[in-house]
Amino acid sequence: MTDFSRGAVMRFHLLLPMFLLLAPTVLVAVPARGATAEAQTIIVSAEGLADPDAGIYRNDKGLLLDDLRADARRQVVEKAVGTLVESSTLVENFALIEDRVLTRSQGLIKNVIKESAPWRGEDGFMHILLKAEVFLSDIRDSLKELSRTQRISLIKEHGNPKISVAVRVKDAERGSEIPPERSEIAENILKQGISSFGYRVWSEPESGKAKDGQADFAISGEAKFKKVSVHLNASGLDVSKYVLTSWTVKCLNPLTGEEIYFNNQIPRKQSWNDEDAALADIGKLIAAEFTKDFFEDHLLSPSKIFQLQVSGLPDYDTGNLLKKELIGLRHMLNIEFRDFQAGQASLFEVDYSGSRENFVQSINEYMIAPLNKKFGGKTFAIDSARGDTVQVTFTPPAGEETATAFNRLPPAALYEAAPGRLQALAKDESTRAKLRELDPDFAAQLDSTPPVAAGGAKAAESF
Repeated sequence: MTDFSRGAVMRFHLLLPMFLLLAPTVLVAVPARGATAEAQTIIVSAEGLADPDAGIYRNDKGLLLDDLRADARRQVVEKAVGTLVESSTLVENFALIEDRVLTRSQGLIKNVIKESAPWRGEDGFMHILLKAEVFLSDIRDSLKELSRTQRISLIKEHGNPKISVAVRVKDAERGSEIPPERSEIAENILKQGISSFGYRVWSEPESGKAKDGQADFAISGEAKFKKVSVHLNASGLDVSKYVLTSWTVKCLNPLTGEEIYFNNQIPRKQSWNDEDAALADIGKLIAAEFTKDFFEDHLLSPSKIFQLQVSGLPDYDTGNLLKKELIGLRHMLNIEFRDFQAGQASLFEVDYSGSRENFVQSINEYMIAPLNKKFGGKTFAIDSARGDTVQVTFTPPAGEETATAFNRLPPAALYEAAPGRLQALAKDESTRAKLRELDPDFAAQLDSTPPVAAGGAKAAESF
């Protein structure tokens, strides 16, 4: 052995104990917050506002930008809360939710994806647009804890989702060219398990396309059997058994095409005396994959995507101004301006967190109404709402240019703002006077008396 080799070996023996001592530190990494598989996140876009004429900002423009960004983050978290809480519940319990959840916006936002340049609008406010990824699971945990400690129901009911079911069976002896057959026995067992949760269940359409049936979620399974014959020497009889060689199951979101869940199994030593008994057990095996908690935690999406077709937009810039207004509304999580046609139907893709049970009513209340309040008339009107497409007509406001009206008037989001936001936002008296002139509702909010503090006992109780 050379001197170099001997030195290397000696150094190795000297360093080995140190390496073994440090190895646990090196190999065991602490996962970052939100890095676990259970940490569900959603993407949310929002508009932040600030009053640049407020006295506290006159000598500190940096503070103005800080507060503008803070308001945008707060709106992002409020929108995320809105996916779990009904609007009426949010308004009624806003002070409580604000104190326990909204004030933690910094810790609830995983990362900021996009931020626009700030600008001062003709409405007198500073504006900024923000898109961020939010820890929805953390918000849900906070709301559950708040519901428990305050003995109030905050998290909204999930409604009654529609789930389609299809189970197909294939005989291994028939080869791959023969398509599998539907099994009503297995499907009915699976339906029975899911309907016990109170959900609506029906068979997948014969086309095999889950979207044809407009189901919220589609469960499909396939089982492969092999018929085995055994000769019993004692009796001289030939006995046939059905052996399950494999089965698969998956759950699909028909709207997005995302496979939310899938599983493959190759069972061992499972056989049945007849095919019907085997199919019944297959239905039970697949049903066991899905619990009520599974549906509530993983399947019931906090939002749905629909196509918004708006007719009558005079130019492309007006389309972008409408996009800006929609981003500010509470139930509009994300907006994409997909296609523009002057005077015809322009296309927006909307990620919407409002009610699915009364979808048209929800769209009218949370999108059309605040937009029309902004313009003071029936500027927007729903023409039709079918499936995942909503058609709306835009009639330009009379008396001024469309772009001027969009920019001069306050954001539509302020007409549906939670109590207290307007008071906190409009800090300068000139801004308040302008808002009072625009709308009686603004005047009522600005002139209302804040609730009296509950006192030390209440503060200590909830501390």
